[in-house]
Amino acid sequence: MAAPLVAGNLRGHNPPTPKQAECSTTIMTDSQPLAAQARHILETAPREALPMTYQQLAEALSLRPPRTIQRVAQALEVLMREDAAQGRPFIAALVVSRRGEGLPAQGFFELAVELGRFPPDPARQTEAHREEFRQAMAQRG
Repeated sequence: MAAPLVAGNLRGHNPPTPKQAECSTTIMTDSQPLAAQARHILETAPREALPMTYQQLAEALSLRPPRTIQRVAQALEVLMREDAAQGRPFIAALVVSRRGEGLPAQGFFELAVELGRFPPDPARQTEAHREEFRQAMAQRG
């Protein structure tokens, strides 16, 4: 399983219990799972609103604590896997950490490498993200 996209990388944490997992998927609008809602927000946000931070996306999704950023990260991981399977740019590249020079959290890079889309060399990943961001913006139209 890929590391969460949240800053601080929680690799090695225990997976959520069924009750916790149930909570993270019960936030729905018009029966859309959280990942689908996140995709819609990122596809329709004004260009000048992008990139947006994990916190801004959590607010746009109307998430309430606890674990708001973790739920956003999990939704973005779902989107990355969908995009990789469909050969699309990672729409998750449009979400960045408020710390980190306009880049996503470390888990984004780890999953991008795992999915075979980013080079394993960390020195080349910033440029890979910039290109992915550019492609994701272009795909939005």
